[in-house]
Amino acid sequence: MVVYLRLLKESFGFAMNALRNNKLRTLLSLLGVTIGIFSIIAVLAAVDSLDRKIKSQLSSLDKNTIYLAKFSFGPSEIPRWKRDQFPDVTYEEYEYLKSSLPEAQESAFQLFVQRENIKYNEVTVSDINVVPVSYEFIDIQGLEFSAGRFYNESEAYSGSAVVVIGDEIAKTLFDGYDPIGKEVRLFGQRFNVIGVLKKQGEGMFGDSNDTSVFIPVNYMRKRFGDNNETMTPVIIIKPKKEIDMEAFKADLTQKLRSFRGMKTGDIDSFFINVLSGFTDLLDGIIAQMNIVGWIIAGFSLLVGGFGIANIMFVSVKERTNLIGIQKSLGAKNKFILFQFLFESIILCVIGGIIGLLLVWLISIVLTQALEFEFILGIGNILLGTSLAAVIGLISGILPAISASKLDPVEAIRSGM
Repeated sequence: MVVYLRLLKESFGFAMNALRNNKLRTLLSLLGVTIGIFSIIAVLAAVDSLDRKIKSQLSSLDKNTIYLAKFSFGPSEIPRWKRDQFPDVTYEEYEYLKSSLPEAQESAFQLFVQRENIKYNEVTVSDINVVPVSYEFIDIQGLEFSAGRFYNESEAYSGSAVVVIGDEIAKTLFDGYDPIGKEVRLFGQRFNVIGVLKKQGEGMFGDSNDTSVFIPVNYMRKRFGDNNETMTPVIIIKPKKEIDMEAFKADLTQKLRSFRGMKTGDIDSFFINVLSGFTDLLDGIIAQMNIVGWIIAGFSLLVGGFGIANIMFVSVKERTNLIGIQKSLGAKNKFILFQFLFESIILCVIGGIIGLLLVWLISIVLTQALEFEFILGIGNILLGTSLAAVIGLISGILPAISASKLDPVEAIRSGM
């Protein structure tokens, strides 16, 4: 063990000498490994950060939550032209399902509408996300408040002009003053602010509760009607825990088909989008992003490997005389082989560490600039270091074998 530790120390010394004596040549050769490790770890760290962000965004939602709509969250075998003919879900269907599904814990009705402007006195916030939804939404979404409350059942059914605003909107409109009880203008009408949400940060698709406002869905229905083409309705259903999801979906399908008066041979004119299926789709996309990252970085690692192999062949050539002297003094072939193999690994690990440092620095900059928590996890650091060591092992094996097989007499003679 002591012999191998000394060998590792000597190999580290040779690697440092190569860096000092041939700075430009060595750095250019290490550049390939550095770029390769940087590329793969940057992609993996970015994807991991995005995955963590998405999971934290969805953590408040039950994965069995169902979004019932005329559209599908994922790919569908039904042709686009046929899906376009599906009717929208309606408020009446929401009320019917809410009363006829005993296995449903909560049901809510939401409209997707165009973005709007909100105004308080002379201050205006443009392009905000308006979320018209029934009062049950808070029990499904799990919204948290920094001040005030969500609207109640009475306010929701009557379509009162009350609004719950996001953190960023509150800061922009009121500049530190208490928003509760103040009146803002939305859709050209005065709305009473009854709640302010806690700061959430950027959402997984760019939108965030920080730049959203929540209003009773019945306000929109009273003002714009139920057949407005600019509004897309969806029914959100949260099943009770520990239920058979397949049986629940079958019951939901049967009840909605019956309510719509559909015949036995008709295909379902609606989609039951389960949140777990959506997360599985996202997991598949993230896995594909990882594969693409590996492919891109693979080319850089290949070039880097050739660069390290070139350095090691030159190093063997320059130290041929020293190898001959070592072997003539009794050094075994494996001693020479490990000496060059360790040197190759050390050089690659140095390149890998530089790549990891670059990822770490860029992650700090991006986290500050984009308000997105870019995380370089310990798993990715170990992966980058291990990958660099493997590249060093593969790149150095042939030069190390050629060095270990040199004839001592010929080696000494060629170095004189």
